Amino acid sequence: MKLYSYVVVHDTGFAPNPFFGYCTLACCKPTIRRTAKVGDWIVGLTPKATGSRIVYFMRVDEVAESYTDHWTNPRFKSKKPTKENGILGKCGDNIYEPLVSGNYRQLSSMHSNGEAEDEGKKVHDLSGRRVLISETFAYLGTNASPLPLNLHSLIVARGHRCQFAEEVKLNFIQFTESVSFGVHGSPAHWPEGDESWMTGCGCKPKRTK
Repeated sequence: MKLYSYVVVHDTGFAPNPFFGYCTLACCKPTIRRTAKVGDWIVGLTPKATGSRIVYFMRVDEVAESYTDHWTNPRFKSKKPTKENGILGKCGDNIYEPLVSGNYRQLSSMHSNGEAEDEGKKVHDLSGRRVLISETFAYLGTNASPLPLNLHSLIVARGHRCQFAEEVKLNFIQFTESVSFGVHGSPAHWPEGDESWMTGCGCKPKRTK
C-alpha cells in the first residue's frame, strides 16, 4: 500500500469532487493519478499557512483508465458540470467529453475560461490520463482536522510525497478508523449559507467503519 499526501490549494469541491456518493480525483495532480493503484490512500492537506490540516482522505477503490471510461460511466453522469443546481453543478469534475478524433473537449467548468477551453489546464489534466475513484473516503472541507503529531511527516510544501515508513502508514490507517466516512463539511471556497453540498446530493456523513 502506498500513501500519497499533497496540498489542496483550492478547496472548491472540484478537485477532489466528493459529491454524489463518490470522491473522485479527475483533474489536477496528474502524477498521482498516473501512478496510484487500487488500495492506495491519498490525503489532501490545507497549506502550511493554515496549519496543514486534513481536508480529505480517500482509498483508491477503483480507477477509470481513461477519461472516456469516466465520461461514459452512468454512475458519474451527475459529476458532469451544469449551469443548473448552482455551485454544486458548476463544480462537476467530469469535464472531458471524448471526440471521434480521439481527442477531448473541455466543458465549461472550473478549469475552463468561461465557455472557452483553457488549453494549459487541459493539457495538465489530461497528462494524468486516469481518474481515481473512492467510496471509502472522508471529506472534511471547512471542518478540516488537525494533523496528529504522529502524522506530521505527511506535511508537504509542493508537489506530493509518497515515500513513508511503514509506521507512518500504520498510524494513518489508525487515524482513518477514528473518522466516519462521508462528507462532513462544505468546501472551503463555498457560498456561505448554501447547503447544496449536503442536501442536494444526499452526501451527509453516511457510515462508519
